[in-house]
Amino acid sequence: MSKIKRIRKSDGVIVPEDVQDQLLLTTVSDDELNALMLEPMKRTGPLFWGTLAVLTAVFFWGLYAWGYQIRWGFGVAGINRPVYWGMYISTFVFWVGISHAGTMISAVLRIFKADWRRPITRGAEAMTAFALMMAGMYPMIHVGRLWKVIWMFPYPNNRHLWPNFQSPLMWDMLAITTYLVGSSLYLYLALIPDLGMARDNSTGWRYKLYRAMALGWRGTEAGWHKLEKALGIFAIVIIPIFLSVHSIVSWDFAVTTQPRWNSTILPIFFIIGAVFSGLSALATILVLVRWGMKLDFYLRKEHLDNVGKLIFVAGISWIYVWFAGLIVEWYSNMPITVELLHDEWYGDLAPLFITMMVLNIIPIFFLAFRKVRRSPLFLLILTLMVNVGMYIERFLIVAGNLMRNYMPFNWGDYKPTWVTISIVAMTFAGFILFYMIFTRVIPYVPVWEVKQGRLRFSTRQVGRVEVVTITQVD
Repeated sequence: MSKIKRIRKSDGVIVPEDVQDQLLLTTVSDDELNALMLEPMKRTGPLFWGTLAVLTAVFFWGLYAWGYQIRWGFGVAGINRPVYWGMYISTFVFWVGISHAGTMISAVLRIFKADWRRPITRGAEAMTAFALMMAGMYPMIHVGRLWKVIWMFPYPNNRHLWPNFQSPLMWDMLAITTYLVGSSLYLYLALIPDLGMARDNSTGWRYKLYRAMALGWRGTEAGWHKLEKALGIFAIVIIPIFLSVHSIVSWDFAVTTQPRWNSTILPIFFIIGAVFSGLSALATILVLVRWGMKLDFYLRKEHLDNVGKLIFVAGISWIYVWFAGLIVEWYSNMPITVELLHDEWYGDLAPLFITMMVLNIIPIFFLAFRKVRRSPLFLLILTLMVNVGMYIERFLIVAGNLMRNYMPFNWGDYKPTWVTISIVAMTFAGFILFYMIFTRVIPYVPVWEVKQGRLRFSTRQVGRVEVVTITQVD
């Protein structure tokens, strides 16, 4: 039986360390909770503005590269036969995967009433929205001729022409649009009470902005009832959308005849990989925001620990699904599959494959230890490793597999150009840029959920030890 580390208070009462560290047991007043959230939003030093300037420059350079690609054609991106999907689609799959953590943390844990999720839900939901915005750019980028994007939307017209519903681009557009609209509405609904709180504690342009966005929120009983009902509906509806989106992305690959793609395990493999990379990205963001905005009061080690546990479980699941897919491929004994595996393990792709496995497996081992999960620095390093490893995995799935096919005379290589790298860097810079602005304009922690959660938690003394009690609040 594991020992609980305890701290003796001056009055002789023994309080477990885990109890003292829980946010929902804090005795801080509501006004102090509001101030602890609003004050960091106004602190922007030289580091913040310098980072913002660099990210803006990278973003606009990427836009220039995109314009250059439109002007001179898709060939400047290094796309060739047989690698007709390169870094663009690899990054598209990566961003769609990142978006899954928001639903995982907010909707799923809301349904299961996991109260520890309360201070991190908004950060996860914002990550989903911004990641989907970046992913949504790639169907437009990859179509080449940007003016042809209009044919990807299903609408009637006077020529009676309809988009090709058999095209993966069409599936992606429908999936991303549905998920982005649903997740944005879900994010905005949960924002309304805190926008009202920010309105009542702000002046100047912030007051005008929050007054418009709060939609006249006054915190009445009828308002709370409607909000809770709407959030409950969205939490249930968004989960099947979350599962379907990455399944649709996997079908982009599975419906082809490309070796190693036409597999029935791809949907579950993509979903597990998405959760693994998405949770890792969320942990990275939480650590950086916690440090950059000094939100140690709200984003505590208990939250880092719990997110680390979820990453550990997702990582174990990823290893299992990856190995299950490998067994099927290995025992199929198809010559082209053996050639692809050989090229990945021993050939030109071997350095990428080894790097991917090392970056994905080592963090899983270390995340099994509680002290590592509760250390912001170690968690940041480990989750960054996972993010890089999962990006390499997506590159190997897309570009790595396309280098070989059933016709040896059609084999080839792929080398990204400066245009490709610039456009990919644009989406990463755009994601970080929009997220940084979000943290300074919108209350990052849902303070109303923290206040609501405190109603359910209290402590009572059993002998000389204080224990946590939970009350059901309807």
